[in-house]
Amino acid sequence: MLPHAFKPDAAHVITDEAALQSLFEPTHALAIQKCQNRLGRHAQEFIRRSPFLCIGTQDRDGNADVSPRGDPAGFVSILDEQTLAIPDRPGNNRLDSLRNILANPHVGLLFMVPGFDETLRVNGQATLVTDPALLNTMRVNDRTPTVALVVTVREVFLHCAKAFRRSHLWDPAHRHPRSEMPSLVKMILEDTTGAPSDDDMRKLDDALEDAYAKSMY
Repeated sequence: MLPHAFKPDAAHVITDEAALQSLFEPTHALAIQKCQNRLGRHAQEFIRRSPFLCIGTQDRDGNADVSPRGDPAGFVSILDEQTLAIPDRPGNNRLDSLRNILANPHVGLLFMVPGFDETLRVNGQATLVTDPALLNTMRVNDRTPTVALVVTVREVFLHCAKAFRRSHLWDPAHRHPRSEMPSLVKMILEDTTGAPSDDDMRKLDDALEDAYAKSMY
């Protein structure tokens, strides 16, 4: 394990906006123009195609968290030009994002579409909703989500392709074999209490896969 010893030289730490801006060229006009306060035609179409998003939240003390959300494409409902609804599917019941929203409703969403190098960013305020009429529209495999995140859109814009092209995220030639690292359960145990024998480890891994199959929705 790496020692926690790195401290940047104070002479090389940026502490104000003027110092930050001095390092960069002025913002491109298109980057300013693209910011909208509602979901236009293309933003809506992007969301309908997206099977995956990340949601950024903060607690009341400003501690940040990012959580993935995924379902078949179009799982995020577009209620109107300024309102989205995201179903909350079964997870580990940590409820990190939901607790944060209760404390601080400001959220950031990043929508992705497989094969698209561009992403869609949406910023706004979220409310946790249990309205049966809404939740019933989000049923999958006869299972209704317990809660939905209803997001009031404040800012929306398309993000350019540079990050995805640098990372080669969708390029099959750059995929890593999953076997290069241990299973999820084994990694957690090795970093905490220690992993059991190979036979017991296989049982734990099989139990997780069984849980995936039974509790996806």
